[in-house]
Amino acid sequence: MKQLKLKIITPERLVLEEMVDQVSLPTTLGEITILPDHIPLVTGLTSGDIVALVNGEYIPMAVVGGFIEVKPFDSAQGKQTEVTILADFAEHIGELTDDKIEKAKTRAEELREQMKDKEIVDYEHFATELERSLTRVRIADKWRTKKYRK
Repeated sequence: MKQLKLKIITPERLVLEEMVDQVSLPTTLGEITILPDHIPLVTGLTSGDIVALVNGEYIPMAVVGGFIEVKPFDSAQGKQTEVTILADFAEHIGELTDDKIEKAKTRAEELREQMKDKEIVDYEHFATELERSLTRVRIADKWRTKKYRK
């Protein structure tokens, strides 16, 4: 069965590099699923969850912003598809402990309060941090009762 090469990269680290059967992700145009032999594509990424499927197992990741590139490449197995995700923030759901989720909720509330103060100059920083915290909480809640690969 054909697979595609998935790479998820943030400014801090390489989050995932693996051969997968398919990957679903949130783009600026809506949620899409990439399968092997997908047409070349470059688009923006929004906040949500990236879900890769490998041998029937889900690999969920929380993601905030960035870009995605889908392109063909030649390998020893012939022509394959590579999906490269350059994300502002990405984290495997298994990394989101209850403690991290509580901290994210607390941080989101703090940031909401700070954003009400119009004297704060760095509004974009606060908006980005708030989005990251809220995405962590939302995606962790979504996957709390589902089966996935740790």
